[in-house]
Amino acid sequence: MILAAGLGQRLKPLTDNIPKALVEIKGVTLLERNILQLKGAGFNEIIVNVHHFGDKIVDFLRRNNNFDIRIEISDERKLLLDTGGGIRHAEWFFDDRKPFLVHNVDILSNINLTELYDSHLKNNALATLAVSCRRTQRYFLFDGEDILRGWTNIETRQVKPADLQNINEYRKLAFAGIQILSPQVFDLLNKTDKAKFSITDFYISLIENQRIKAFIPSNFKALDVGKITALQEAEKFFVEKKF
Repeated sequence: MILAAGLGQRLKPLTDNIPKALVEIKGVTLLERNILQLKGAGFNEIIVNVHHFGDKIVDFLRRNNNFDIRIEISDERKLLLDTGGGIRHAEWFFDDRKPFLVHNVDILSNINLTELYDSHLKNNALATLAVSCRRTQRYFLFDGEDILRGWTNIETRQVKPADLQNINEYRKLAFAGIQILSPQVFDLLNKTDKAKFSITDFYISLIENQRIKAFIPSNFKALDVGKITALQEAEKFFVEKKF
């Protein structure tokens, strides 16, 4: 699943007339770059959620013949469902009951998706999150076995769960916007009353009873291109062939 329904607020004014997924880097849209990376890793069935200028994403995929694979649309044009609600809304697509990939459209990286998937199959987890040691404002907190124990915003000092003590005992790792989920996740997602909710908050609510694991890619390079300055950096990276 490619999460492409966001409003792209940090990419204004580019997203005043197009969705974030269709912003281009070196003449190629973020959506196309993600699709081609997924195809290269062997993924041949993809669902894309849409909201902001959703019709333009649908038209873009149609013009490109869905890049010669199966691509479906999860329609959130009437109501943007956030990451957790968006994944749950696409449950119908994942009917083979196998683990599946979720990838933010504004993330570009050199991650080996096969290694990530294989790691998930071995670790008996509900979800496996690609993370790194990069500096940021928000971190997931993992214990010595790389199991999720909490979340923090180091700038606002917010902590989740609120009663988590001694956060410095945990490893702070930044989420890369790429994850593998086991199909059992839908059994738990469907217990949530809200239509719109964050997958981060969902994970935090499960830490006492579910294994949510970290995957730290080797030689990892990634860019969150959700803001204008990052787009400029991404163009430089592609010129230097770092991705």
